[in-house]
Amino acid sequence: MTVLRLPFILMLAGVLGLAGCSVHQPVSLYQLDSGSPAQPAQSAGMAVLLGPVTVADYLQRETLLQRQPDGSLQASVDGRWAGSLSSDIDQLLLRQVAGHLDSQRVVLAPATVGFTPDVQVLLTITRLDSGESQPAILDAQWRLIDRRGQVRDNRIIHLQEQHAGGTAAQVQAQGVLLQRLAEQLSVALKPLANQPPIAEVPRKPAAKAAAPTAEQEKQPKIPMASPIRTDMEVFRF
Repeated sequence: MTVLRLPFILMLAGVLGLAGCSVHQPVSLYQLDSGSPAQPAQSAGMAVLLGPVTVADYLQRETLLQRQPDGSLQASVDGRWAGSLSSDIDQLLLRQVAGHLDSQRVVLAPATVGFTPDVQVLLTITRLDSGESQPAILDAQWRLIDRRGQVRDNRIIHLQEQHAGGTAAQVQAQGVLLQRLAEQLSVALKPLANQPPIAEVPRKPAAKAAAPTAEQEKQPKIPMASPIRTDMEVFRF
């Protein structure tokens, strides 16, 4: 009886194994292409605080989304992000901006204690996606704040990049868009590198006592009482 059941058990195990393989298809993991940014050499270059970098809510997930012809978004069935997309964007922009400015003093927000930036970049990314038949599109806005707290530049960016259609090509195109964003941002930052130092506000001199007016000078002055020491204390006026 045991011998007769053995082929059936082996066949059943094979069928279940094939079913499992058909359900659990391998999923590829993707990271943004950072390109080949130059290694910054200046340790005393321009000080830039990059961030906060705000990424749209729909991008806050590991799922790689695909833009459809009707404008809707669907989760990719064969790929997802290898980790946090927001962190990937931060690191790509950091390396690209530091390379374009040739400065080792480009840091991500929040800044460490004692770091005084020449410029702070407030960046918002409202769209970064693509589809098999849709180009990669990046929509963003930046504001540049100088060391005095004044807004020196405010710009809305729309970038677009074509691709070959596959998932890997789409991810590469999105990386290229972020590289172009970093390049344009660096061009806007460079004129703010030579800001004059903030002068200390001079202290106001102590207020002088107001001079007596003519009316006050005309009023008769009342002599002050002065004690005279005798057997008893008498006050003269």
